[in-house]
Amino acid sequence: MPHPLQSNRSAAIGLAFVLVMGLLAPPVIAQQASDARARVLVLGTGGTIAGQASARAGNAYDSAKVSAADLVAAIPGMDKIAQLSAEQISAIGSQDMNDKVWFDLVKRIRAAIDNKEADGIVITHGTDTMEETAFFLQNVLETELPIVLVGSMRPSTAIGADGPANLYEAVKVAAAPESRGRGVLVVLNDTIHGARWAQKTNTTSVETFRSPGAGPLGYVDTGSLRFLQPAVPAKTAKLKLPEAAPLPRVDIVYSHANMDAAPVEDAVKRGAKGIVLAGVGDGNSSKAAIDALAAAAKQGVVVVRSSRVGSGFVNRNVEVNDDELGFAVSLDLNPQKARVLLELLIANGITEPKAVQQAFVATQ
Repeated sequence: MPHPLQSNRSAAIGLAFVLVMGLLAPPVIAQQASDARARVLVLGTGGTIAGQASARAGNAYDSAKVSAADLVAAIPGMDKIAQLSAEQISAIGSQDMNDKVWFDLVKRIRAAIDNKEADGIVITHGTDTMEETAFFLQNVLETELPIVLVGSMRPSTAIGADGPANLYEAVKVAAAPESRGRGVLVVLNDTIHGARWAQKTNTTSVETFRSPGAGPLGYVDTGSLRFLQPAVPAKTAKLKLPEAAPLPRVDIVYSHANMDAAPVEDAVKRGAKGIVLAGVGDGNSSKAAIDALAAAAKQGVVVVRSSRVGSGFVNRNVEVNDDELGFAVSLDLNPQKARVLLELLIANGITEPKAVQQAFVATQ
């Protein structure tokens, strides 16, 4: 039988060993509580990425049938790159995108920023008007957080659906620290575009988004993320939103051969506060249309000349005397983005042609 002192000594040594090992061992509870993954909030609006096949035709589908939560849940391994949460803002095809959904997005994003809910935000969106939503958010949101819009050219039920890979890569971009301070981004087809430049250029190709005049900001795939240049701090103040939708009405008038004044006059009659000319060439149009635009400008309608061409620059006073007629020009903004900026400028009381032109020059 062991001596009591020996038993006590053994017990003491055992207790000391347990205490030392406890000090050296990793804190299991603390490890479980901490999570190094970025928090990414996914906001669904609908679009082809949430579409399902239809019997109408071999390639037919209906947009916005799958929720953002289901889209996230269907992609294996995405939870390894971020802590994910998903909410539905709307369930529409992006051809029906509107001011109310834009305002709802801004409200939810600002709440997430103020409450420190997320390290990055992904918005699932149809591709038809994605560039307009991205540019709108770029002009009103002031944050370093990555805001990433993503969509697809094929519905979720299609053979070779591109949505899952696009969404995975958008989350990867939103979760990456190197994405901070780059403004609003668009991610499709392994490519990262800036909201200022992104443009849909093909009706069906998965490589539809390009950035005419600038090129992409970077590339992403399941294994890597690489930006082509450092983040550039914003130089212009963000524009304020009214208390509620809608924004002031701005119409786009499309120029064509044998054009008369009727489209311009009709826009004025319908209450347009601004008109963007999708002009031929460098933003030109027929004499009848230019004369009607000049008359509209004299009535206080803000007129901006853009181009229907798809790329290139609209300069002042080349074929049209903008100084004399009271027009602004969009420079390298396409008509749909020029319309978004003009809506915001008018909402902020910026309507004098020189001030409008200055804002187009300064936009990022």
